[in-house]
Amino acid sequence: MTSEITLIVNPTAGRGRGAHAAQPAASAFRAAGFSVRTIYGENAEDALTRARAAVEGGTDALIAVGGDGMANLALQAVAGTRTPLGLVAVGTGNDFARTLGLPVRDPATAGRGIAEALKGARLRDVDLGRVGDTWFGTVLASGFDSRVNDRGNRMRWPTGRFKYDLAMLAELAAFKPFPYRITLDDSEVQEIEATLVAVGNGSSYGGGMKICADADLADGLFDITVVGDCSRTTLLTVFPRVYKGTHLDHPKVTVHRAAKVELVAQGITGYADGEPLGPLPLTARCIPAAVRVAVP
Repeated sequence: MTSEITLIVNPTAGRGRGAHAAQPAASAFRAAGFSVRTIYGENAEDALTRARAAVEGGTDALIAVGGDGMANLALQAVAGTRTPLGLVAVGTGNDFARTLGLPVRDPATAGRGIAEALKGARLRDVDLGRVGDTWFGTVLASGFDSRVNDRGNRMRWPTGRFKYDLAMLAELAAFKPFPYRITLDDSEVQEIEATLVAVGNGSSYGGGMKICADADLADGLFDITVVGDCSRTTLLTVFPRVYKGTHLDHPKVTVHRAAKVELVAQGITGYADGEPLGPLPLTARCIPAAVRVAVP
């Protein structure tokens, strides 16, 4: 039986929910008979250093307490190892947890479920995306949505999600499609005008927006959703349908499947799991069974 586990906590996730979630999650693990070590990083770099040290030191599981940012950080420590990952999802988006069917914003229930999964060896191997040395679990976003992120990240006021609503309005005012070159599996090349291109290992981003609604975490392939050259009016019509995944049948939307994709475009930043990767061009690879997850 797994006996010693490590919690890595983002105290600021979900406007402070991360710090409050650590205690009930840890209590659930201890009640199940586990020894728990909790680590906090002074910043993302320090947190990752501590997480990697815990994995290299032989912890029996790494439990990320926070949102998608903390889940992404934990992936950098456990991907390619056999150390199980648990998710106590208490952030704003929690898309990786949602895709895995895990509880959201209920740390005690999440802790009990992970403990039961570890004790019963109910572990699931799932695919991850990789760009260079960086791993991601959900979606690599580029285009209109990443431009909104860029603008929102530059804004000092207002705070919270409202600034991204304002950033979206500003980007809509200046909206135009972007010239892309997309290469699939080193063979198929498309040069198109696109509003956005999303490379999905998982199905959703942005807190439940099912941009790659049919993506499968265990098929060894990305679902690549391309929203083509459309008008501002069409974009406003299509975008709300993303929450239910019904946008995929729109004539301006196409979906491709590939294990490797290269995206080339000028002035576009790629974001994976909501974290900036850097400017395009970027090449993403789908790595089968790259992480082992404790699934209740």
